[in-house]
Amino acid sequence: MRRVAVSALTGGLALSLTACGSGREYKVPEEACGVPLNEKVLEPFLVDGEKFEVKGDSVIEAGTDTSGRCNISVDDWSVVSFQVEKVDKIYDPMAPLEEFRFRNRAKIENLPFPGLGAVGDFNSMVSTACSGPMADHLVALVTINLKAGGDVAERRKNIEALTLDFVPKVKKELGCTA
Repeated sequence: MRRVAVSALTGGLALSLTACGSGREYKVPEEACGVPLNEKVLEPFLVDGEKFEVKGDSVIEAGTDTSGRCNISVDDWSVVSFQVEKVDKIYDPMAPLEEFRFRNRAKIENLPFPGLGAVGDFNSMVSTACSGPMADHLVALVTINLKAGGDVAERRKNIEALTLDFVPKVKKELGCTA
């Protein structure tokens, strides 16, 4: 009888702890890092918490800046980092010199815009032409938290979806014609 009471008490305590403080108590803004956010593609990387915060600059800052970095965090836990570099040519993310950026790198096939892309277990890189007033070419890097768990194949698919949503928005905000 005592075992049943302890078990019931432990189960009740576990349920009350899960009900307390779980869930998302924050709202995802419509825009961050200088581009509109698509909550649907960001969703797989969002964690339960109270505070959604954007740290860093817009990734598309005008002027002489050659790169911008922006970090999205929940309760001071980084969930997604975006970086955009304005460069002078296309850089192939599958080149040997770029290998250090990835764990289990694979080419992103069929980009919906001209360019080259790769995805790894925790990040992606896309290099594309811009031909705009602020850049000739750009490299976009998307990185998720290294502690992200779950199915690796699904995570890579979600990183690719986030990247393919992010890059065209960056190109539009930069005024790219290519």
